[in-house]
Amino acid sequence: MTQAAFFVLTALADQPRHGYGILREVEELSGGDVRLRVGTLYGVLDRLTADGLIALDREEVHDGRLRRYYRVTDDGTRALAAEAERMAAGASAAKQRIAEGRKTPAQPANPAAKPATGPGLAGGLA
Repeated sequence: MTQAAFFVLTALADQPRHGYGILREVEELSGGDVRLRVGTLYGVLDRLTADGLIALDREEVHDGRLRRYYRVTDDGTRALAAEAERMAAGASAAKQRIAEGRKTPAQPANPAAKPATGPGLAGGLA
């Protein structure tokens, strides 16, 4: 699942929203890290609709313009929950490895190799 699809499903998890509402919610949920463009959003909405993960909830006219509201389906909720679980498991594994790495002193990849004494890739001593 793409990051954009994950955040769109998350934005729709609690209530139906229209396109602009989804854009704002995704930006808020991601702490400003994900800012979808309108074309990207509607591509994601089309894909999620085709996959049965979201559905058109209703259409309203607002200031002379049609607003389409989308809602997450039961399949979408299951997919979002599975993706959130997968991401949490990955984050947990990363945290565990980081913690283990801090406990164990760094070991050279090949203990028999002589340490480098010349300039490294960045120009400093390696």
